[in-house]
Amino acid sequence: MLILQDVRAWCTAQLKQAGRQLAGDLVPVRANPWSTVLRVPTTAGPCYFKACAPTMAAEVRLLPLLAGHAPALLPQILAADPAAGWLLLEDGGDLLRPILKADRNLDHWRRVLAAYAALQQSLQPVAGELLQLGVWDRTPAALPAQYADLLDDADALLLAAPGGLSAEEHRRLRSLATAFAAECAALHALNILPSIDHSDLHDGNILLREGRYVLIDWGDACVGHPFMTLPVTLRSIAYHLELDDADPALADLRDGYLAAWGDYGTLADLRAAFALAQRVSMVNRALTWREALRHATGAQRVEQAEAVPGWLKEYLAAGSP
Repeated sequence: MLILQDVRAWCTAQLKQAGRQLAGDLVPVRANPWSTVLRVPTTAGPCYFKACAPTMAAEVRLLPLLAGHAPALLPQILAADPAAGWLLLEDGGDLLRPILKADRNLDHWRRVLAAYAALQQSLQPVAGELLQLGVWDRTPAALPAQYADLLDDADALLLAAPGGLSAEEHRRLRSLATAFAAECAALHALNILPSIDHSDLHDGNILLREGRYVLIDWGDACVGHPFMTLPVTLRSIAYHLELDDADPALADLRDGYLAAWGDYGTLADLRAAFALAQRVSMVNRALTWREALRHATGAQRVEQAEAVPGWLKEYLAAGSP
């Protein structure tokens, strides 16, 4: 349980080392089972405190490594306590979502995705280091066993409960284990090396300041096929800008991102890889939601628990790529 007095004392000590002073009360921004965020007013402007749940605490160790590869794309870290799962971060700017809703300028996303692809490519040689930091292994080689384990977790699946998997859906998912393993093997065979997958890259996790985009909230991050990020991103863009899933603008963004991976094949090859990654990412999201909800209270679990079976239902509904 987070004790506000302890957080205030820690922030005060860390700010002092940075030549700042606390300038008011800590202000709650959000509280979820997976993290708590507080706004911290200081004599040099606001910063933000984040406490990660134990299952998501690899973010505290991950951010410094990411910042070493793309400092302009990551929030500035004022302090970090990996043991406690605490971060103190500089204010990164204005949230991108309201900006996009106002100007509907998809050039924002073109720039973000180009920078994100460059970060992913720079991290491919150090994917092993990411795993050593405790970032989840969702590589194509690891996912089939995790899929089988997830299907054994009746509580997470809400098996035969309201909002959960029916017995028939559960049976069908088990029968697809071999097909899912084949999809993972096909992704692996493309020889696009694993890298970071933010897993929740949407405009609510991007800040903009003076032309610089800052990617925040890496608690869902994993090591996996790089293309697993994009399905969640495109879904969010479509939802918040009220675009049809078949809108050409979404295909244009997809192809713009894939073009950065042109060394691995033709655009047709990369689109086929994306289709596989899109299906695999649904299982990845179910796995991540299971971890995010491990520390949920009763009320929080009631509100969010359907996400785990929900993503598996989407995998069923998607059919073959």
